[in-house]
Amino acid sequence: MVKWQFVPVAVAGLCLVLGLVLLAQGLWIPIKAQLAQILLARAWAQTLQGHAAPPWPGADTTAVAELSFADKSFVVLSGGSGQALAFAPSHLSGTPQPGAAGLSVIAGHRDTHFSSLGRLAPGQIVSLRRADGSRHHFRITEGRIMDARTARLNARGGPPRLALVTCWPLDSPVPGGPLRFVLFANLIPISYQWRTNNKPPPYQ
Repeated sequence: MVKWQFVPVAVAGLCLVLGLVLLAQGLWIPIKAQLAQILLARAWAQTLQGHAAPPWPGADTTAVAELSFADKSFVVLSGGSGQALAFAPSHLSGTPQPGAAGLSVIAGHRDTHFSSLGRLAPGQIVSLRRADGSRHHFRITEGRIMDARTARLNARGGPPRLALVTCWPLDSPVPGGPLRFVLFANLIPISYQWRTNNKPPPYQ
């Protein structure tokens, strides 16, 4: 016979276990992203020395650049696949290399690497270093909210530009969705000096 006095204790214990599981799942994505950046940083250092290597055994993506903004730096992976985005910002296949003519597109998750994207303002600088060691600096011109179901980015032609893309709303607890937040930036001379614009972004 079940001793009913133990039922509340059992229910409370089950709720505690479920809560810990949900907490672990919620923490896993940012923890995984940070651990991946350590491995990616090592692979990136080897790439810059001319000894390109995968960030970990069996990786089907490679480090192609280092992206810096808002006092943060991230290694950028190739391909733009969901697997690559789980570990780092990713350069979308089919778009030009950063610094080349056309619109280069780099995507990242809003809850990890691109969580601070909404705090960047027009006039601020995004820096990018490619695998060949060349550095390119871009000035942010505008931010847009776009619907991925209907809007398309024209990557070909025109001067060198950069687009940083993440999901919108930036603080939504629900993953996915059709809306995207896109920051556009134009290539500027490499001698351009870093400066800070403290005005709040007009798109927030």
